[in-house]
Amino acid sequence: MTTHVAVVGAYGSAGVAAAERLADAPEIELTLVDDGEPGGGLCILRGCMPSKEVLSAAEHRFVARHDDRLDGPLPSVDLEAVVERKNDHTATFAAHRRSAVADLAGREDVEFLHETARFVGDGPRLAVGDRTLEPDYVVVATGSTVDVPDLPGIDDVDVETSADVLDATEFGDSGIVMGFGYVGTEMMPYLSEAAGMELSVIEHDARPLDEADDPFGDALLSYYRENFDVDVLTHASERRVEPTDDGGVRMYVDHDGDERVLEADQLFTFTGRRPAVDGLDVEVAGLTPEPGWVDDTMRAAGHERVFVVGDANGIEPILHVAKEQGHAAAANIRRHRVGEPLEPYENVHHHVMFSGLGVLPFARVGHSAESAAAADVDHVVVTREAERDGVFTTKNVPEGLARLVVGIDGTVLGYQGLHYHADVMAKTMQVAVEMELDVREIPDRSYHPTTPEILDGLFRAAAAELG
Repeated sequence: MTTHVAVVGAYGSAGVAAAERLADAPEIELTLVDDGEPGGGLCILRGCMPSKEVLSAAEHRFVARHDDRLDGPLPSVDLEAVVERKNDHTATFAAHRRSAVADLAGREDVEFLHETARFVGDGPRLAVGDRTLEPDYVVVATGSTVDVPDLPGIDDVDVETSADVLDATEFGDSGIVMGFGYVGTEMMPYLSEAAGMELSVIEHDARPLDEADDPFGDALLSYYRENFDVDVLTHASERRVEPTDDGGVRMYVDHDGDERVLEADQLFTFTGRRPAVDGLDVEVAGLTPEPGWVDDTMRAAGHERVFVVGDANGIEPILHVAKEQGHAAAANIRRHRVGEPLEPYENVHHHVMFSGLGVLPFARVGHSAESAAAADVDHVVVTREAERDGVFTTKNVPEGLARLVVGIDGTVLGYQGLHYHADVMAKTMQVAVEMELDVREIPDRSYHPTTPEILDGLFRAAAAELG
């Protein structure tokens, strides 16, 4: 018997991942729905791809500024050229995504509707344009939207988001930054280096990099303070904002228990994202979008035939996770339709952040020392400073550190890196962690001189620690 599945948000990474797996399954009729214009998904249009594009221009200036072997005037960043090239590349990437969805829609039993969808019954039933669909299953993959803090006075001032920064060709002289997480740690150096802004950054905690062990957050904080025109206020909280007479913004901040007043030309909010489900009327289907509303099988609590994947479920808004969740939902729909038990999606922590304009990226795979201790896993920890390996010094990037977490049986449990090329090493360490390699059996043989020598140092130190 044919099973009808509707995927709402088919242009995004999670939606297209689910659609591809479902389209390959026998006896499944597939309706793909997306009202995106031009369409292509957050990562392509407003996220990972365009942000790395603009960061690269600022990175080149930053590297030149920090190399005293170079002579001559320091070049400026042509913001109009940056945005123009970013738009050209983004348009190409998005066209490929739309083409992939069109190819799917060209298959038998697959239809694409360039319309807005909403629930109109708990069947589940969907209103899509002027049609009503009654699919057997619905996959919600509508992504996320910018989460602007509910701060007193916020509606009275202009607020710039990361999307605004990616499109901007001119900036003021100064700015206030709310949010020092993934987006803030990437966008703030761009504003400083490429736009030449003087910045005040609000950090609620003692340091950035919540997912990292403390030495990494401390190192990144010091690096930003030393290398960019930025004042990071730690242990600080926004209280209210108001416009200034000259068109800028004034913010009142609680800083270590004292009130501090900040003034700047622009206000930036990099305070994360929230699931974009407001227009879906999910409550009609008996769903309540709140923490825990989607379980680890990707099925929504309250409806056994609705699955929610990617940013829309609010679990872990990361691209590769969105794809894997899409695959997991597709597999579980296929299991459910034949009465088989659903299987949970299990994700090994695997994050990369292009901090320091990509010169000092952060990567974490698997356990940190803190998470291993919290999980009550017996382990040893070894840490290595980048400057101990001459290759980092010769490449003029001696800053940073790396850490390895290893079980007492030798199993590699986790890696953290805040150093040049840490992003590249994340894949190597993913293999080591997910294949549960014994650190004592990993070859101590990096090509010399290359930056993976820092991994060899960690492997040797961990093996020695184990005795």
